[in-house]
Amino acid sequence: MTSRPLPQDPVVRALIAQARQAQLTRRTLLAGGAAGASALALAACSTGGGQARPTAAADRSDSDKTLNWANWAAYIDEDDAGNYPTLDRFEEETGISVNYEVAVDDNNTYYGKVKDQLALGQDIGADTVCLTDWMVSRWIRLGYTQELDHDNIPNIANLTPALQNPDFDEGRKHSLPWQGGFAGICWNTEKVPGGLREVQDLWSADLKGRVGVLSEMRDTMGLIMLQNGVDISGDWGDAEFEAAIETLDEQVANGQIRNIKGNSYLEDLKSEDTLAAICWSGDITVLNAEAGDKWQFAIPDAGGTLWNDNFLIPVGSPRKTNAETLINYYYDPAVAAEVAAWVNYITPVVGAQEAAAAIDPELAENQLIFPNEETLSNAYIFRALSGAEEQKYQAQFQQILLGS
Repeated sequence: MTSRPLPQDPVVRALIAQARQAQLTRRTLLAGGAAGASALALAACSTGGGQARPTAAADRSDSDKTLNWANWAAYIDEDDAGNYPTLDRFEEETGISVNYEVAVDDNNTYYGKVKDQLALGQDIGADTVCLTDWMVSRWIRLGYTQELDHDNIPNIANLTPALQNPDFDEGRKHSLPWQGGFAGICWNTEKVPGGLREVQDLWSADLKGRVGVLSEMRDTMGLIMLQNGVDISGDWGDAEFEAAIETLDEQVANGQIRNIKGNSYLEDLKSEDTLAAICWSGDITVLNAEAGDKWQFAIPDAGGTLWNDNFLIPVGSPRKTNAETLINYYYDPAVAAEVAAWVNYITPVVGAQEAAAAIDPELAENQLIFPNEETLSNAYIFRALSGAEEQKYQAQFQQILLGS
């Protein structure tokens, strides 16, 4: 197992401690409205079936020391000057120049942008991209990813055992987790001083027209289904999903829900267009760091969703080895701990908690980064859907999203 020493530079250590206290500024979050209706509909309804599988691009990593990394907003460590400290060190150590692009607002809109190129085996402009389990499953199924060479990723030995053999990628041949997290509820503590405990609290008359929900179907619908008493990890079907869809439809139609968005929902919270939302756990720490420490996140009493975003290498990338070198670097426990201190999401790297404890003992106890069994007992993974279920349920969700 490869490991690097913990950061000894007092400046680095101070920055990490400040990040835990949510006192640092981060990259400006993705702004703007919901994605265009046509792009969302295209992404939701098309799974690309029936076509020939594309051929992987030839690897030019030996002669091309560059790399394009597409990721979500607020999802890597950043200093006050807008630099990415861990990524800067990677470039210094390897000689690989990285173009880090905040390109993913939600899974469907990103897929809608690149699916035609993927189907043809073309370079989509990203040599690695981080997407959520269910979307990664689709890319693997359609042949849109390259198989990882584990010899180039010796730090794969640090992958937490629970994530080593997911049903969509047994043996992790095509993907490796980047970060995980919870979907739950959040609120502006100045405007909602009593706080919230359940998803149904979002439907309070006091919040009419000031509520946001996520355009990620599994998170928004998962939380509503959990509120309805459904174990989303277990045995459920059309009736349970449609009951939750009726709730969402009603709250959109009556004006309770103001917006349905991807990562840009944070801009609505910041501007106070929305005062409460279905949200992602680590984002609220970032929001507090940027805009005044006045939002709170909670896993609802009825339960939250649990998910992972994963590295994958698109089929058309000509810099596969460079991407594997990057993935290996971020599986070093000390590097993983440094990233976790900033993004406040669940790291998949064994040894990162011990590395975090050496930096700051309180950081290692943060339940949003290193959840214990009690925390995890109230978090549920949205069960795998068949192709037919995904098309049907996504279409029902999309119908409401398009009309919102």
